[in-house]
Amino acid sequence: MELINALNWRYATKKMNGEIVAEEHVEKIIEAAYLAPTSSGLQPFEIIAISNKELREKIQPIAFGQSQIVDGSHVLVFASWDQYTDERIDAIFDHMNNERNLPLNNTDEYKAGLKAQLFAKSKEEQAAHTGKQSYIGFGMAIAAAALLKVDATPMEGFNNEELDELLGLKERGLKSQTILTLGYRANEGDWLQDLKKVRQPKDKFLTEIK
Repeated sequence: MELINALNWRYATKKMNGEIVAEEHVEKIIEAAYLAPTSSGLQPFEIIAISNKELREKIQPIAFGQSQIVDGSHVLVFASWDQYTDERIDAIFDHMNNERNLPLNNTDEYKAGLKAQLFAKSKEEQAAHTGKQSYIGFGMAIAAAALLKVDATPMEGFNNEELDELLGLKERGLKSQTILTLGYRANEGDWLQDLKKVRQPKDKFLTEIK
């Protein structure tokens, strides 16, 4: 299976060679995240795609000096909604109904039940829920990059508050969750490159109930 082969090929690249990833590949990686499934189709996250070198240089110390930020080609920041609101949910369902040529009130009953469920959560619980949705898109982007033979390094090692301030995310009602750097592996200087890919034993990972 092509996807399995691609996932065996990929690894969390520690050193990139500075080669630029073609925009068509970046667009496909983002499209995979865009098409990811999310709870009730709300897509409660956004991607900030950064190729600007000066901005990536400002992000590097926020990401504890990780070199892939500047040695790579692009930085994708996955940022989720800080909470659910009537306006956000209404906008999603209005767009959905318009695209399907349905009356705007077509989903009113479902939407009311969904709002009751989501608004019963605290703001912190809502933020945790939107963050989980962003990780679905994050995983899709990693898989798409592997299929395109683009190296992608997932990162949680950064100061979220500082990155949010740098990118003006708080003013937009967003919280950074993860970073995905895109680029191509360097031939030298990456301690992880030649090591065998290892996962825990399958019987520790999988429980089958037949």
